[in-house]
Amino acid sequence: MGFTGLARWINPPTSGLELITQNIVRNHQGQKKGIWNLSIRSYRSTFGSIPGLQVPSERSICALTMNDNVFVLLEDPAAPTRADVLAGLQNIAPPVDGGPLPSAMLPPHYRTAYLTLRPPGALEQLLSQLNSRWVPVRQVTTSSQRPQGTAQQLSVEGYVFTIGSDWLVRVGNVILAGGAVKGMLLEAEYLPLPVLHSQSADGTSELLSNMLLSVLPNIRDAKTVAVAVSDSQWEEVLWDREEEERQNREISSPEDPDHIFVAGDEGLPCQKRGDWVGVDRDRRSAFLIIGALRSEGIL
Repeated sequence: MGFTGLARWINPPTSGLELITQNIVRNHQGQKKGIWNLSIRSYRSTFGSIPGLQVPSERSICALTMNDNVFVLLEDPAAPTRADVLAGLQNIAPPVDGGPLPSAMLPPHYRTAYLTLRPPGALEQLLSQLNSRWVPVRQVTTSSQRPQGTAQQLSVEGYVFTIGSDWLVRVGNVILAGGAVKGMLLEAEYLPLPVLHSQSADGTSELLSNMLLSVLPNIRDAKTVAVAVSDSQWEEVLWDREEEERQNREISSPEDPDHIFVAGDEGLPCQKRGDWVGVDRDRRSAFLIIGALRSEGIL
């Protein structure tokens, strides 16, 4: 698995998926590898309905199922971001005479929390068993007008292609709960690279953008949008408390360079947690997809 880019084709024709398939097979000598299928559900809290409890804003959950994993983005608009908290701590003077440490001033949680769960369906089962105050954002009603909280809200259905030995390309229709198609998603994965730090401010990669543009058919007035996240945004959403504590412990106890068991390659770059490899690649891909659909008001 490798570095991945995402794009939205907002106004494809009804034959858009077939046109892209023909273009990849004929002009890129690509081969169909399998099916691309994602499902996305979103929920909102109902804490405001509790008598006597006032909340400034409700929280939201977006859960994307990809293969055997569910990637859950929880957002609390009333909570601060981690970047804001760190910036505030830098302006605090050191504690004097037993004053509170900066770590004691940390909030119980940040604005966003990004989790990986398994198996699929575990989140819905947990919410149901706890009788928690979360409801689907857009409920589907049956003839008896009873809300179906587990109804699938949105899906992405398409194909996965290989182009040579270096590229994987995924294309799929975005299908709403009622069956209407809301554009397409295109994803290009460059297998040789586990990470690529873009020089552009918005985090876009020219390499991946060119590949995504090349698989699009030549259609007049096609509206496409590149989906990218900057390195600072990735640092915010992929932050892991336990991983940070482990790294701080390693920094506080550096290895002795004269030790006989020091190999001398400690400063060389290596693959690390959070790169576009394995489940971490899927984790980043899911966040891009959720962000793209939320920005358009589809989720």
